[in-house]
Amino acid sequence: MSVTNTNKMFLYARKSTDVEDKQIRSIPDQILELREFAKRENIEILEELIEKQSAKIPGRPVFDSMIERIEKGEACGILAWHPDRLARNSIDGGKIIYLVDTGKIKLLKFPQFWFDPTPQGKFMLTIAFGQSKYYVDSLSENTKRGLRQKALRGEFPSWAPVGYLNVIRDRRKIIIVDKKKAPIVVKALEMFATGNLRIMDIGSFLAKNGITTRGGKVIPSDQITFQLLTNPFYFGHFRFKGEVYEGIHTPIITKKLWDQVQKVVKRRSKVITKERIHKPFMGLFRCGECGYMITAEMKKGFTYYRCTKKSKVIKCTQLFTREEDVDKQLSDNLLTVSLRQDWADKMLDKLSLEEKYVAQSCQVFVQSKKDEIKLINDKLQRLLDSYLDQVIDRDSYLIKKSELLSLKKTLEEQIINFQHSQNAWLEPMKQWIVEATNVANIAREDNLEEKKVLALKIFGSNSTLKDRKVCCEALNPWSALRADPPTRDSVRKRGFILNHSSQY
Repeated sequence: MSVTNTNKMFLYARKSTDVEDKQIRSIPDQILELREFAKRENIEILEELIEKQSAKIPGRPVFDSMIERIEKGEACGILAWHPDRLARNSIDGGKIIYLVDTGKIKLLKFPQFWFDPTPQGKFMLTIAFGQSKYYVDSLSENTKRGLRQKALRGEFPSWAPVGYLNVIRDRRKIIIVDKKKAPIVVKALEMFATGNLRIMDIGSFLAKNGITTRGGKVIPSDQITFQLLTNPFYFGHFRFKGEVYEGIHTPIITKKLWDQVQKVVKRRSKVITKERIHKPFMGLFRCGECGYMITAEMKKGFTYYRCTKKSKVIKCTQLFTREEDVDKQLSDNLLTVSLRQDWADKMLDKLSLEEKYVAQSCQVFVQSKKDEIKLINDKLQRLLDSYLDQVIDRDSYLIKKSELLSLKKTLEEQIINFQHSQNAWLEPMKQWIVEATNVANIAREDNLEEKKVLALKIFGSNSTLKDRKVCCEALNPWSALRADPPTRDSVRKRGFILNHSSQY
């Protein structure tokens, strides 16, 4: 057993990056001050030990190694700036006091604190460690309280999800819309809401548009599900500590779209996480002979599409079809529903005239919805009172609160939608006209994913592949493009179709 070195001490300097150490001097400042103090007190320093870690919990490697070396007798004590540099938790503080009791630590020197290995000195040291722990505990509780108050004000107390940015304005941290990435996120959610794309397809779409992991890779499917597809932040709410709050940030999607996405997420029984071979037309066609889905596979460097042949009743005889043939035929089908420019001009002229005649009162509807919202606010207050009075448990409170906030958001969106309902179909109709005139451009380009998305929108799930021929039947209002040039009545009719296909 080694003999304790009674002349030498360890110099220990620590500073963490936590809030608790904001006012503590830097490590170089501590070391400089401790060296001067050691020189004045004739203390011989065995070794300078530096640690950049919080002392809130046990488990600091440098500190633990120092204690172990002291127990072996390498040094007689420790030189530190203050007792809180050694411990802010009861275990490490108790360990130091025990080593003083057993004589392993003979000296503890601090420029900012007096200590002698006497009953009075140990009592003061115990108080100093207790104060350090109390400070950390109080700081932690105050921080949590501050975060809760921030959440209650509608401010998300964490990092903003993709599509938003954390910024500082007027010395306040706020969250704003990322004008570059937000449209990409909205498009991804709209694509997934169709129910025709896999989560990995969404990941590929995001990566193609510059939204990846920090390492530049495709975002994993589980992260897309949690951070994007099921994140209420995008429609104006947010989750914090298991509770849902109304946010003051700007939503980038409607509650209606978020509900549609949740239905698709819920319908999916299994999340696909493995990356597969790129097969852009997967999920678009059914076999024209047996009705089962068309799949794809690679052969000799080419992609072929074929029937899955899962029918136990029909013996399917369909052969393989090259992707290039499928692409050409699908493009030809898209061209048949492309809107001619002269038609588009006439329809836009009719829509401009229509805006002058459309008017509708919505005061009664809006007032009724506001009354419903007032009732929900009253219920929320009574629910909170019941929780505070311990009439209901926390789990029941959180579930009911989430339900009421979700219903409130839906009603608020209904008011906004209805206030604009006098011209509700005009804007979608204009967008449809612009989209329809762009069909020809997409059909002639080589972006197969974009063609698939457009084909699903125009033909739905009615597209088939039989005898190596693609057959597509257009849905309304696309099927109307094969009719005569538009009249005022036909424009009204198509607006009615679009309006009723997007009711909340």
